[in-house]
Amino acid sequence: METICPIDAQFANEISALLKPPPPLQVQEYFENLISTRQCRGIKVKPNGEFGKGVYAALDFKEDELVLKDQMLVGAQHYSNKIDCLVCSFCFRFIGSIELQIGRRLYFQGLGTAENHGSDMDCCDPDSHDEEYNSLMEKLKNFGEGASSSSKEIFPFPGEVVESLMNGEVVLPYSKEFSLPPAVTCGGGCGEAFYCSKSCAEADWESSHSLLCTGERAEPLHTEALLKFIQHANETNDIFLLAAKVISSTILRYRKFKMTHFEEQEKFATSNVSDCSGISLLLEAWKPVSMGHKRRWWDCIALPDDVDASDEAAFRKQIRELAFMSLQLLKAAIFDKECEPLFSLEIYGHIIGMFELNNLDLVVESPVEDYFLYIDDLPYCEKQEAEKITRPFLDALGDDYSVCCQGTAFFPLQSCMNHSCCPNARAFKREEDRDGQATIIALNPISKGEEVTISYVDEDLPFDERQALLADYGFKCKCPRCLEEEA
Repeated sequence: METICPIDAQFANEISALLKPPPPLQVQEYFENLISTRQCRGIKVKPNGEFGKGVYAALDFKEDELVLKDQMLVGAQHYSNKIDCLVCSFCFRFIGSIELQIGRRLYFQGLGTAENHGSDMDCCDPDSHDEEYNSLMEKLKNFGEGASSSSKEIFPFPGEVVESLMNGEVVLPYSKEFSLPPAVTCGGGCGEAFYCSKSCAEADWESSHSLLCTGERAEPLHTEALLKFIQHANETNDIFLLAAKVISSTILRYRKFKMTHFEEQEKFATSNVSDCSGISLLLEAWKPVSMGHKRRWWDCIALPDDVDASDEAAFRKQIRELAFMSLQLLKAAIFDKECEPLFSLEIYGHIIGMFELNNLDLVVESPVEDYFLYIDDLPYCEKQEAEKITRPFLDALGDDYSVCCQGTAFFPLQSCMNHSCCPNARAFKREEDRDGQATIIALNPISKGEEVTISYVDEDLPFDERQALLADYGFKCKCPRCLEEEA
């Protein structure tokens, strides 16, 4: 059961200031600056009387034309998905190699059993490498002859081959056609975060990971509490991890602004450079988050189908207590007295509510699928030869041989797009879109000045079902299609 202490008037005012909607001019300037940094110069964010704000076309778009690519403010890969997909923790590109991706899947599936893990490939003599490699390839070919390509039975896989895939000792046929960035480990030494480049590693460290890293370089003194927070989020709802990233990034921006302010004071030898009050700097650091539509999580979360309407109050109370428990664990790990309002339950609830109302699935297609399709499309003789090696892996992986990177993210521009059951755009990844950015494509021609809309639900559903789903977002759809079908 949560215990919430009363707060003083000043603290309450600071929380209120953080939750106050920013002035329209500030909103306009913020999104103009944001758009200038994105691949989306053909749009504008403007006030919309009914929905607060909306995205409008600044030029004509053709059908299937890219409307925008939006980089996420924060994002997180689902905990369970990390077993299947090794991706950059910042941009979510697949990393390592085709061999590493397949080897990890087989390893975590337990197909390379412990008793088979006796390979000494890591320490073999360089002069005997070719002999060892050829021996492994011969094993694979012989292994493949006993498996049918149409069989759905999963065969026990040689453990030394799984290890050698992960160690880079085995190179699969044509895998060089699908080269991936080498995995860069976290500089903090946590062993949990990996990156596609040093620049992504540094960007993630500076934006939030330096406060959330559990490695040796980690800033939090209470690493044990941070591990408990992460475990709690993984076991309950990983939306808490997104909230932690928001709070961490706000704290780090605050510290950066504070340092810049002090440097300006020293440079000009005056204390009147700008408003240096803690709350003013915190509001500036909070600005990217202030632009998102928010309601408290326990107020806006949809009532599950298995919860009776008569139990709604008890359900929402449980959700509030769940958020309170998560917040206490996070507070024990990364609390910053100067940013204390961020650790209030009111702010925490609004951050999570912002994700509940505005989040978008994070999906990045796996190159493993492309690799096996490439093998399947080879000329007959080349395909036969290649499948002597690749077919055992495909059979071992089973029907779900390719799993996408999946998670949840918040995109500042995409979140401004309003819903329509007859949308003129949609979120759609093209062949070249291999990272975690949101990609919005025109469904049909969009004229300059027209609002760009997407559907929050499956627009092919019947009217009543669409309206029921949209009620979870807190509004009743009045798009032309709904008005016509309702009449």
